[in-house]
Amino acid sequence: MQDEVILKVQNLTKQFGGVVAVEDVSFELRRGEFLGVIGPNGSGKTTLINLITGFVKPTSGKVIFQGKDITGKPPYQIAGYGISRSFQMVRAFHKLPAFKNLIVPLYSPRVKRLGGGKYGERDDVAINLLDDLGFERDSFVPYKVAGSLPHGYLKRLDLARCMALRPELLILDELFSGMAMSEVAATLPMIEKFNREGITIMMVEHRLKELFRVASRVLVMNFGRKIAEGPPKEAMAKEEVQKAYLGTEVEG
Repeated sequence: MQDEVILKVQNLTKQFGGVVAVEDVSFELRRGEFLGVIGPNGSGKTTLINLITGFVKPTSGKVIFQGKDITGKPPYQIAGYGISRSFQMVRAFHKLPAFKNLIVPLYSPRVKRLGGGKYGERDDVAINLLDDLGFERDSFVPYKVAGSLPHGYLKRLDLARCMALRPELLILDELFSGMAMSEVAATLPMIEKFNREGITIMMVEHRLKELFRVASRVLVMNFGRKIAEGPPKEAMAKEEVQKAYLGTEVEG
């Protein structure tokens, strides 16, 4: 199963007027793999995620997930196929308790189809998920309204929402952005655990030192193009990648 290609991106291109945000990007992702997506600001990383997850329609190219052409399909359909994603800016239900933020994925057709349990059990599932992500079920934290939570908890709440969908492919867009080092150190093992349990992960991240601890392969973008792909050390050693990062701190 580890040799199975779960995601295939073929010649994906997106133009916004005269600006080419993503240009002819192709790659494959195998089941159970952990792929890092890196590159300078404005290199097209988030646009690539938006194209895969249906938030933006491509100008040309295809996205194939588990043998199904999902190109340009709406986000709710793509989520139903088993792809969940986080956002750079957390999109929480700020007036609801933290555990109630998992209502939408836990009551989704996908989770019901996979045998998500009786409706009365959903709150318990939500609390258990948050407890796994450091929300301390015996404290008041899971029951606080999301809008009152610190940034690090909101990021982990977003991760819990993704996992509540029971995804086969988890796409994380700068999950560590704005987190303190202690929060990153606490969250990283959780992501590693999800990957060990069989979840395929694609992660956009600027904190390269932390990303390279968990990613087996990286895809490097610059000005919308893929300029390198491979194991982190090999990819970072390429001349074009060094030029793209010139003037920035590259941790390895």
